[in-house]
Amino acid sequence: MKRRHIEEAFFKALMIFSFSIVVGSLGLILFTVIVKGLPALNLAMITQTPKGGYYLGKEGGILNAIVGSLYLAGGATLLALALGLPVALYLGVYLRRSRWANLVRLSLDVLWGIPSIVYGAFGFTIMLALGMRASLLGGILVLALLELPIMTRAMDEIICMMPHELEQASLAIGATRLETALRVVIRQTLPGIVTAVLLAFGRGIGDAASVLFTAGYTDRLPTSLFRPVASLPLAVFFQLGTPFPEVQQRAYASALVLTIMVLIVSLGSRLIAGRLGRFIIR
Repeated sequence: MKRRHIEEAFFKALMIFSFSIVVGSLGLILFTVIVKGLPALNLAMITQTPKGGYYLGKEGGILNAIVGSLYLAGGATLLALALGLPVALYLGVYLRRSRWANLVRLSLDVLWGIPSIVYGAFGFTIMLALGMRASLLGGILVLALLELPIMTRAMDEIICMMPHELEQASLAIGATRLETALRVVIRQTLPGIVTAVLLAFGRGIGDAASVLFTAGYTDRLPTSLFRPVASLPLAVFFQLGTPFPEVQQRAYASALVLTIMVLIVSLGSRLIAGRLGRFIIR
């Protein structure tokens, strides 16, 4: 009995320590970004594009990067959803725990763990072979590849957690597997699917390495799929690389804007999942 108490106390202390590390790291990051970035954040910065000499400390803002990030992450998330949802449904409804399903899941896990710079290098190589230049389209395609394994595996895990009896009941009354997937599985797992989509969106909007060579950078607002587009992570990178303290402070302000956007997405996913969760069978 004494040994059990010691083990329980040890793992409880380990849990509290891990929780403190996670919360402390988040708090330290937020504190740094807020303290250094809030003084430079103003309405002009989020409503204007960079003007001449912006990176030398003159007037302008990061509207081009905000809009560009939304275009990149939004387009990539829609494309990844169009590809990932059918894959997740096929894995969960048709293949389930077969050898092929496990192989696909392993492949997705490996793709999930590949650094984003590798996706950027791969996309850049393909774009050179096709004669494409850095553009919004190139960034969307590479970000979609980056988000695809994240979104698919998250949706697959949610589908696997669904009560199997619901699927069996649907098949027992004469529904096909396709009808079961579309009318039962999606409805039952909709909160999890929404969470997976917003999780992938949050990863896409904050990634810099994959769009560095594929999306390029410009001080203008995006007007075409075939022209370069700015993004907030690269805006932070370029502003921190200047020797001017005013511009470096704007980099922290840009990071604060990006953090707020990701926070809104995270809170939104929880709110939507909570509301949709009231209509599922547990």
